[in-house]
Amino acid sequence: MLKTRILLVVVSAVVIWLIFLLPKVVVDNDNTIENGSGDSISQVSQHVKAPEDVLASIRALRREVYAGTSNEKNAIFADSLAKLYQTAGNFDSAGWFAEEASKFFNTTESWIKAGDQYYQAYTLSVDLAKQKRFAEKTREFYGKVLEANPANLDVKTKMAMTYLSEQNPMQGITMLREVLTVDPKNELALLNMGMLSIQSGQHERAVARLQELVKINPNHIQGRLLLGIALMNSGDRLGAKEQFEKVKQMDNDPAVQATVESYLKDLK
Repeated sequence: MLKTRILLVVVSAVVIWLIFLLPKVVVDNDNTIENGSGDSISQVSQHVKAPEDVLASIRALRREVYAGTSNEKNAIFADSLAKLYQTAGNFDSAGWFAEEASKFFNTTESWIKAGDQYYQAYTLSVDLAKQKRFAEKTREFYGKVLEANPANLDVKTKMAMTYLSEQNPMQGITMLREVLTVDPKNELALLNMGMLSIQSGQHERAVARLQELVKINPNHIQGRLLLGIALMNSGDRLGAKEQFEKVKQMDNDPAVQATVESYLKDLK
């Protein structure tokens, strides 16, 4: 039971974001927005409590997009819609509109925006088929960014993470190692290398990676949680308890508290 729960926590970067970083909602948008049909607004309202002014703005801009205005105006409207859908927590629609905007602007900034939105959708998706599709879209746009600027480590790190939940994560691992070669203190890369070490049962290596992370950033809640798990797996119960207690003190979120309490009970 304990091993199963640990695997669920560390199986991919998605879980870390679900618990700590992203809005606590999963959006599974099945509308056919690609061909202009379907009512995306109803999909949003079913899943998230977006402010009515945000939903009203989305309705108005969608009418403008499908009114047959110029390409430049449509691109501007699409960019605005991407931001509004992000605010509403509907990241798959945000990704689609950011992609539409990028077709007109065709700039590194627009590719990053589209990649970021699809990356958000990827991290929140619980449907494996959609997760794979969003990962592919993320890599499509981040790949363009890296082709233009291979030194963009933030993009490279996030792109690497899209490989980690697939059957063969070695490409992602290689990319993360490359990031750490250039920037040994890259927090996101350290976090995910630590997580992968836990997955593969390399607990001492996980402890080393995650200890380095919390040394760099003592307030890294995700890092401390995973460090506690790695220490627990390696048999250091006192060290694990210390990390879980620190996480408990650092974040009052009920989901965090419940997660930490479950591990502390196992240590009693």
